[in-house]
Amino acid sequence: MTVTIIGVAGGPEAGGRTSTAIAGVLAGAAATGATTTLLELSASPVDEVIAAIEGADGVVFGSPIYRATYSALLKDLLERTERGKWGESTAPLQGKVAATVLTGASGHHFLATNDLRGVLASFFAVQVLSPGIYFDHGAYVDRSTLTDDSAALTAAHGAALADLAAAVRASKALSAITPQV
Repeated sequence: MTVTIIGVAGGPEAGGRTSTAIAGVLAGAAATGATTTLLELSASPVDEVIAAIEGADGVVFGSPIYRATYSALLKDLLERTERGKWGESTAPLQGKVAATVLTGASGHHFLATNDLRGVLASFFAVQVLSPGIYFDHGAYVDRSTLTDDSAALTAAHGAALADLAAAVRASKALSAITPQV
């Protein structure tokens, strides 16, 4: 049973360092047989991204860090994604898994990974792969090339995310977990 994993890049321009890191995770998932797609929030309508999330087994959420948190584009996507609560008719993230990929100028922004993880796990009841990935400039040879160590790390996360997606999809109990509030 093939799993589908999409990557959602929340950077202000397509093809940035965050997209490069997400592509590494997707390559790791694809190596296990998963079907993968990368979507750029800067170039994709939010409604189309939400529809893609609905059809996927897992999502790699990625963003550069600005002012110690993930981007406004990613915040907008999450704010517009329903949870099946308070009269909402859909819950695209229910029964899904996610990985997080955040990028920044220095290691000082590493703890911002906890904010995105908390929103996904607590607010949406998504099963989030731990730990998240955080890369600063040292993880790249250039804007579109990861170092060998970074590429190996993203590939390992992609393979683990594909395994986690298959496990959650196969479990009636895990796929039925919903937000509490």
